[in-house]
Amino acid sequence: MVIKIMLFLHFNSNNILEESQRQKKIASVLQHDLVDVLQRAATDGGMRGVIISVSKVRVTVDLSIAKVYLSIFPNDKATTLLEGIRSNTPLIRHELAQRTKNQLRRMPNLEFFIDDSLEYIDNINKSLKGEDNPIKDPSILDKRKKK
Repeated sequence: MVIKIMLFLHFNSNNILEESQRQKKIASVLQHDLVDVLQRAATDGGMRGVIISVSKVRVTVDLSIAKVYLSIFPNDKATTLLEGIRSNTPLIRHELAQRTKNQLRRMPNLEFFIDDSLEYIDNINKSLKGEDNPIKDPSILDKRKKK
């Protein structure tokens, strides 16, 4: 009985933590094509000097949803651009479907998020260097709380 439980736990932990090869392949294809689509849309829309990077794409197990994480430079335009991208999701999805029609049977629904990992790392570096001292400036503590 102990062996069965251990195998069951091992099987479940692999499914939760590790993506299948198919998920990885679809995520890679989407990431590659999304970079072209989004950067071209920004350039054609007159947004010079804006860099949109697709840092990560995660596809659900049933391949129906793709979560797309974007890094946008400069940071001050990130929320505005994200709103524009989200409002144009059907057009982006259609463009991706046209590009990947020979590789994918069905295009997953796209969900866009801001990837703030670089900002998070920068904040950790500042804290380690002592630039942000919560003892001297207690208002910093509110920024450090998890949301």
